[in-house]
Order: sequence, then C-alpha cells, then structure tokens
Amino acid sequence: MPVGGLVPSATDNAADLVVRNAKIHTGDPARPQAEAIAVRDGVIMVVGDDKDVAPRVGPATRVVDALGRRVVPGLNDSHLHVIRGGLNYVLELRWDGVPTLRQGLAMLREQAARTPKGQWVRVVGGWSAEQFAERRLPTVAELNAAAPDTPVFVLHLYQSAVLNRAALKASGYTKDTPDPKGGQIVRGRDGEPTGMLLAAPSALILYSTLAKAPVLEGEDKRTSTRHFLRELNRFGLTSAIDAAGGFQNFPENYSTVVELAKAGELSLRIAYHLFPQTAGQELDDLARWIEMARPEDGDEWLRLNGAGENLTWAAADFENFAQPRPELAPGYEAEFEKAVRLLMENGWGFRLHATYDDTIRRDLATFEKLAADGLFPAGNRWLFDHAETVSADSLDRIAALGGAMSVQNRLSFQGEAFLRRYGPGAAADAPPIRAMLERGLTVGAGTDATRVSTYNPWIALHWLITGRTVGDLVMRPPHNRVDRRTALSMFTEAGARLTGEEGVKGVLRPGFLGDLAVLSEDYFTVPEPDIAHIESLLTVVGGRIVYAAAEYEGLDEELPPVSPAWSPVAHFGGYQATPRIGPSGARQAELLGQAVAESEQHRQWRARRGLAPDTASTVFDPCFSL
Repeated sequence: MPVGGLVPSATDNAADLVVRNAKIHTGDPARPQAEAIAVRDGVIMVVGDDKDVAPRVGPATRVVDALGRRVVPGLNDSHLHVIRGGLNYVLELRWDGVPTLRQGLAMLREQAARTPKGQWVRVVGGWSAEQFAERRLPTVAELNAAAPDTPVFVLHLYQSAVLNRAALKASGYTKDTPDPKGGQIVRGRDGEPTGMLLAAPSALILYSTLAKAPVLEGEDKRTSTRHFLRELNRFGLTSAIDAAGGFQNFPENYSTVVELAKAGELSLRIAYHLFPQTAGQELDDLARWIEMARPEDGDEWLRLNGAGENLTWAAADFENFAQPRPELAPGYEAEFEKAVRLLMENGWGFRLHATYDDTIRRDLATFEKLAADGLFPAGNRWLFDHAETVSADSLDRIAALGGAMSVQNRLSFQGEAFLRRYGPGAAADAPPIRAMLERGLTVGAGTDATRVSTYNPWIALHWLITGRTVGDLVMRPPHNRVDRRTALSMFTEAGARLTGEEGVKGVLRPGFLGDLAVLSEDYFTVPEPDIAHIESLLTVVGGRIVYAAAEYEGLDEELPPVSPAWSPVAHFGGYQATPRIGPSGARQAELLGQAVAESEQHRQWRARRGLAPDTASTVFDPCFSL
C-alpha cells in the first residue's frame, strides 16, 4: 500500500516488510506498545514508531498501513489437530458458526446434490446443538429427506453421530452388527440400527465409522492442507502444536506436512506429537520413534515436540460429559510407568489427555514414583491437556514435578452437558484456570479442533474471558475468568514455552520471528460479546503475508483451487462468520435490562430514606382492567 511520508532510502539492511500506523500490543514488558514494526529475513528488526522504521524502508520493502488497527503477536493454538484436520478439510461440510439447524440442513441438502456417487457428506465437529436457535440435533428422518441416496455422517462432539440410511448401508451396520466396546449402535423395535451412534463413553465407535468414508489421495491432500492452513491464518493463527490423535499414523499421515515444509509452502508453524495407535504395541512404537528422531528435530516451521496425547490406551479417559465418568482399568499403571520412564530417560517430553482428576491423580502417583530416580523434574517438557476437573492438590503436585497445563474450550460446546451431570459448583471450576496461573504454571490455551470445538481461536478467547458457552450459558464466575491480556498471552507466550521456543516467538521484539496479525476489531476495547467475531485482516508469518482481506485483499500468496471441485469448502468456505452484535439487538436488550435493575435499586434507596413508599410500584394498564 503506498504510504505518504515514508520515502525509500535504505540501501543496506532494508526491511522486507514494514507495518506502520498501528496500535501494536507487543507482549514485551520492555516495550508493551508500539506503532510500527519492520521484518527482514523472517525476523523482527525494529519495533517502535514510524520514525524508527523509516530508515529500514528500501525500494523493495513492502509497506503496509494498518490504518490505526490493533496488531497482536501471531496466535499459537497449543492443542490443535492440524495435521489430521488438513488431510480432511476440503471433504468436510463445516457447521462452525452456523446459527440455525435449518441453515445447516439447507447446506447439507445442497451439498448432497453435488456430491458424486461413492462419496459422503460429512459434518465433523466444530459445532454444538446449543449454538442453534432450535437447540437440537438433526434427526435421522431429516438427514434421509435431505440426502436419500448420498451417505451422510454428522458428528456431534465426542458424544454421538447421526447417519442417514445410505451411510448405515455404506458403513456395513446391520441388525447383526454387535456393539463395539464402549459404544452403542441405537436400534429400533425391529433390532435394526436407527442411524444414531453413541459414545458410551468411548468415541472409538465414532472414529471407526468415520474412517470408513473415502479419503483424499495424492496432490489433493496437499491442496486440502494448504487451504486449511489458510483458513487458520484467517483468524490470526501463525503457530500450532499438533496433539496427534486417533487414526493419525506416523509417518504416513505426517508426510503431507513434511512435503509442504520441504517446498516452503507451510503458512503455519507446526510442532507435532507422536501418538501410539495400537493398543498393546505402545512401548514398541515409542522405542522405535526414539531411535528415529529427537524432540526439537526440525526447524521453526516443522519440529517434533514429543509424545502424546496418549502414551498407552489403557490410561486414556474420555470426555463425553453426557455419559458417566469412565472407570479406567485397574493396574494400567504398570505399562504406563514403562512408557513414561522410556521417554524421560531418553530426553523426550510428552503431553497427556486427562479429563478427570481421578486420572490425573493416578498418573501423578506414577510420576512421583519415578521422581525417586531423578526423572521428575528433569528438564523435559511435559503437560496435562484438558483437566476440566483437576483438583487444587493435583495442581500443587504438577507444579512440584515441573509440569505444565494446556486448556481448551471444549466446554464452550459441551458446557450444558457438563452442568447437567456435575452441577454448578463443579462447572464453576471447569477447568480451574485461575488456580493454575496462581501456582505459576505455564498454561497454554487451544481449541482441540476440529472434531469437538471449532478451530476459530476467538471463540476460545471469548470463553476464557467471559466463561460463556456458544449457547450463551454462563458457567465460570468472575473468580475463574481471566482478563484479555492474560487470555492473549495464553494463546501466544505460553504456547511458545510449551515448545521451548519462548526465546524466538510469542512476543513482538527485535530478534524474534516476524509473526503477527492485524485484527478486524480492537481486541482490547470491543464489547465482550464481539470478541468472538474478530478475524485477522492481515496475517504475517516470518515476514510473509499468508492471509489478506478487506483493504489488503490480494497481498497474500495464491493457492491452487480447491480440489475436488465438488468440495463443500469450494462452495461454502469454512467457518461461517456471523455479524458482530454491536450496539443494537441483543446488546440493546442487555443494556435495557441493566437500566431496569438500576431503576429498582434507585427506588429501594429512596424507600429506605423515606422519600418513596416502601412497596414496589405496579404498572397499571387500563387495557387489562376489569
């Protein structure tokens, strides 16, 4: 963008990119605010005012006017299934952000009409029934009406899936199909499957059914991943920690991001984990990987960060809050201890999926046993993920053993189910974020996208700050919320610490990586409801403009067209943005409610002083008189 007043003058050491006329939140205590930033060779040269960056502007420098907008360090999702999500992104119909079930079904019906024979329509995560005006799931009958011949699979969190008639047939489910362990095939009076699958409480029935759908091959996997990364860049994400996950095999399912990294085509920095996939084979897999690689192998674009989020299958609990807490097998600790010892003795960190304090306490007992051999704390990075019901005592033990935490906004989408099962007391501390921070623990924030929460980090930031679900239920009271600055640091600095990169990213400081986002709204001043509607207008990773919208449209790198052409993403895109609330509508109603409450408080004040009758006034409407 041509900018008056900045004349190219630098001949040596000129910047590749300058962003000026901005409200920059640096995250750096030494200089919290700035107006301009210059980047060269992927690294920040200068953070300061226009006059500070002017000497770095040369003939080839790209100068971007932020037009007074808020700039923040690039966001880092500390728990995102980005590799698996990229391999499937263009095949999925996203209901993320869709406000009504009616709209979702209309999208599904339209997509079914263009989906070729042999392919499925799949809605896989990122939404909840509570976000819909109708507050319910689609029925099997509605799916059959929308797509009588095309298989349709609709995943709802890790709780259930709804299949139409054609998907049941394609999946091979019949009257004689037995229920898998931990799962239920709902059946009608005649014993035939109805189309509803339940995680009871294991989500493996949902995973394994989805795995029967066709997958992408060859160049389509690269294209899908690049478009998914661009979609993440849309929200200001510049880094992510991949938490691995079910049906994500190493090395074959990692080959696409490896190829993109070699070609310089990643637009998001990825630190990845390795997750043993086969029960009974976990120790062999971990031992083999230890011989193949070491944590921190790679570079700032793609690097190994450790093992997890499962080490052994027997130690994993499940987070279906519509079902009772799972009882883990007695004695799982024997194999689990061997896995942890193997990793720690070989300098491998790890992360552990743990929803319930019962699981965390059992795992901690294993770590404390190994601490006698000097393995905890020993400098290896390790953390618990999720931890919705972790206790104060467990947090003290985690801190003593040198651990960290990573929390996700799963309760944005499952909060109502959690509240119904465990009550308001437990919901108020689910998870106890302030208690974690008060103990000095590193607490990274993330989404756990794409099969539970949406990948939009601003939904997670909204949840951290307000304690509200996507259905607008207030779960966490003020004592367990965080301010905007703290929430942002959980999505920037803390994520960098979880990968050992706190010396190169997470803040905007000279010598750090040039990762930043120019936001559509000022995160620090917009009304709380509007935090969830923020997007990035310009996302920069290492000085490269990887996403550009509004006035900056066209400045980013060109991507190949979405392939296959019938892809839902080619027609609907990804996250379905909704308008910000602004000063009218629901916000106006909220302000009127506050005014009524203040009016009643004023009446009570006058009554206590004898200035008005000590009875509430009654509104009289002659239309209702007898």
